[in-house]
Amino acid sequence: MLTNPSFGLLFWQLAIFVILLLLLRALAWKPILAGLREREESIEGALRQADQAKLEMQALKAGNEKLLAEARQERDRILKEASAMSNQLIETAKQKATDEGARLIMQAREAIQNEKQAALAEVKNTAAQLSIDIAERILRRELTDSAAQKQLVTDYLQEVKLN
Repeated sequence: MLTNPSFGLLFWQLAIFVILLLLLRALAWKPILAGLREREESIEGALRQADQAKLEMQALKAGNEKLLAEARQERDRILKEASAMSNQLIETAKQKATDEGARLIMQAREAIQNEKQAALAEVKNTAAQLSIDIAERILRRELTDSAAQKQLVTDYLQEVKLN
């Protein structure tokens, strides 16, 4: 019988397959494809934001390097002016120029560090928000069943009693 199936058996198997295929198309494929499309868009958005943050960091770095170069030029100018004066004025001017240059470099480094921390905080906040969104979607999908909801509530209550 299995090697020579009858026409009726083939007909009903084909009919059931077509019905199952139509049900899957209507109920499963469209939501799955929509979810995948949405996830792809969110990932692309996160990548764009990361690229933008990278470009901003490069721009900040270039600006900070310019500040450092200007600070060095200022220090050199002060040193040249001090060399024209007497030995006592030379020593005083050198000390002032060195202190000023160190201060400007320290301020520039602090500014670089502050900007870096701000950019990293923004990237972390974005990643945290994406993680929360993903977790929320997963929980929504997993808790559509009322039995799963009741089990989750029971588990949380047991954890709270233990703590």
